[in-house]
Amino acid sequence: MVFKRLLGALGVGGPTVDTVLDPAPVRPGGTLTGRVLLKGGSADFEIEHITLELVARVEAEHEGGESEGVVAFDRFTVGGGFRLAEGEEREVPFGVTVPWETPVTELHGQHLGVVLGVRTELSVAGAKDKGDLDPLNVAPLPAQEAVLEALGGLGFGFHSADLEYGRIGGTGQRLPFYQEIELVPSPRYADQVDEIELTFLADPAGMEVVLEADKRGGLLSPGHDALTRFTVSHDQVGHQDWPALVDGWIRQLVEQRASYGSPSAFGPGGHGHGFEGHHHDGRRSGPGMGTAVAAGAAGLAVGVAGGMVAGEVVDEIGDFFEGEEEEEEG
Repeated sequence: MVFKRLLGALGVGGPTVDTVLDPAPVRPGGTLTGRVLLKGGSADFEIEHITLELVARVEAEHEGGESEGVVAFDRFTVGGGFRLAEGEEREVPFGVTVPWETPVTELHGQHLGVVLGVRTELSVAGAKDKGDLDPLNVAPLPAQEAVLEALGGLGFGFHSADLEYGRIGGTGQRLPFYQEIELVPSPRYADQVDEIELTFLADPAGMEVVLEADKRGGLLSPGHDALTRFTVSHDQVGHQDWPALVDGWIRQLVEQRASYGSPSAFGPGGHGHGFEGHHHDGRRSGPGMGTAVAAGAAGLAVGVAGGMVAGEVVDEIGDFFEGEEEEEEG
């Protein structure tokens, strides 16, 4: 899906730009490939820079409530320094490495509701214009998929996923936001926790797995949250009993939640509360995504509420980004 736009900064007669991403989803830390297609306008133009910007729809909580906005989390210069002749068509191929913490947007081919995009910016004769924007699809790393498969096999179900502005204290987080994957507990833990939130923070060596358990309180008892952190390496994927490992994580997390209130309640590999900008009240769902989902040995299955299909999710992503662009231009 491509949003073709005339370069507004140059007015009528300026060049046009299409960015076409290769169809296969990229993985965190992997290479995003594609091509920028330029078509010359009614005169010659000097193309100074072609820049790709990775952007994400991120939710933020603050004193006034909640808000959503677009956050840029990486930029790449992929071309420039040439003259585009009148009416000339030119193709600029590219391959760029996306950050290891890039959020996952799909699982087993189903969209999770997380909104990422690639925005193309041209610098032409001193003028800049965000000339094109495309949705970015990201599949999980093998280690991430192994954790999710194990959770599915243990009976956990997918509820929603979103991006939260802020940082998780005590981790090696690099991006200004993090992804939360909200899970419905398996029957074994349903009476102990209402929800488990999962965050992956990957790097070239491996990834941190942050788990948070949430239990809502009744009228006479307050609810409690607890979280803990574990580290795995990428080369463990084929040599690890993932169901046993992940089940151990969940048991430790639930036991930790039961002893919540003690400053030393965090077990080995865990860390205390250190969320900057993280709040425990009011969890949010991704766009168009409702409660999901059957989980089984094949892994977490993603369901979409209200009859929304994959194409409609993509349309919603496009509408959101187009709305952001209109606000910028206004």
